[in-house]
Amino acid sequence: MNLLDLAYLPLALITAPFWARKDRQDWPARFGKGDALPTPVRPRVLLHAVSVGEVSALRTLVPLLTPRCEVVIAAGTDTGIARARDLFGGSCEVVRYPVDFSWCVRRLLGRVRPDAVGLVELELWPNFLRACRRRGIPVAVINGRLSARSFKGYRRARPLLRPMFRSLAIACVQDETYARRFSAMGVPPERVRITGTMKWDAASLDVPSGAAQALGAELGIDPARPLIVAGSTGEGEEALVHEAVVVACPPGTQLLCAPRKPERFDEAAASLPGCFRRSARTPAPPGATRFLLDTIGELRLAYALADVVVMGRSFGDLHGSDPIEPGAFGKPVLIGPAFGDFENSVGPLREAGALRVVSATDLPRALAELLADPASARAMGERGCACVRANQGASARHTDVLAGLAGDCCARFPLRQ
Repeated sequence: MNLLDLAYLPLALITAPFWARKDRQDWPARFGKGDALPTPVRPRVLLHAVSVGEVSALRTLVPLLTPRCEVVIAAGTDTGIARARDLFGGSCEVVRYPVDFSWCVRRLLGRVRPDAVGLVELELWPNFLRACRRRGIPVAVINGRLSARSFKGYRRARPLLRPMFRSLAIACVQDETYARRFSAMGVPPERVRITGTMKWDAASLDVPSGAAQALGAELGIDPARPLIVAGSTGEGEEALVHEAVVVACPPGTQLLCAPRKPERFDEAAASLPGCFRRSARTPAPPGATRFLLDTIGELRLAYALADVVVMGRSFGDLHGSDPIEPGAFGKPVLIGPAFGDFENSVGPLREAGALRVVSATDLPRALAELLADPASARAMGERGCACVRANQGASARHTDVLAGLAGDCCARFPLRQ
């Protein structure tokens, strides 16, 4: 036990009323326990993706990396673990990322024995980084991002956080703004690389029409009537979009809402009068206009069905959701003014004319305009596809970085496993 562990203990007790409220699974793994993985025969890379969004961003990286390295995926949340197993269970080991007590991270590293670690977006934990450093394991941030809001908070604690940032072997960041922020936090400039965001790569330009149509049929969505999809919604946004549709859209316009957090499913259902829930696994009767996607992993299929997409978590104080996937599917996208966590994807799509930023007050008018002018909506969607295509390629760049770090580690420590 070290001093940091001693600091964590009272913090865990103070926050217990919060984290104990949730039904969390797999407690032994949260403390680093589990079976040891077989001895690697090739360089092994551990990729840590916190939850569903970060795991999904790995969809194009993992197939590029697995021919060159063994890949292990770690996720911290139950939904992230489920998504990782769904996407990569046939090709990669999936493990639980533990809490950051020193003995927990030592157990994980002893079980996995990676030659390099890639942290998706950021997610720096001091005991984990210290344990990797002691074992000679290089750690890279990939798809790195540090929003203005996060940077403001991090900068206040820069004297404490600087050693963690300085310990990174490489920080592969999404754009020039993030590069400056990582350098300001302590990453030596020569270790910062602008590689773009893998979310452009993960957003397939091939619309999953068959699976999407099956989802629509199973929900009871009428393909002959317009459908608005509100994706990754936060508190109050289901009611907001519902009212906008009632006020401004043609009678019979359909609305499908997909809350970002599963614990909000019941609350969201109460905000959509007479909605039919995907979890019921029965189609709605003819004439139904309100639907709730209360499942995990099907939002991209819903986007493929949409005539217009409204991005959630952007009309309150939750800092946005990522609009890349609906843009890739050729859908006109509306987003609220609170998108600070996704400036690097909203910006290019907005500049390309594929996305409009609207206030809650302007949302009804924007929806009505797009539904009344299919040609304009279609042109927005076409510009979205072109924008996504122009920004792809980050996964290949990250593959070269991670494979290089893992190979160098194997060469320097041939007996480390």
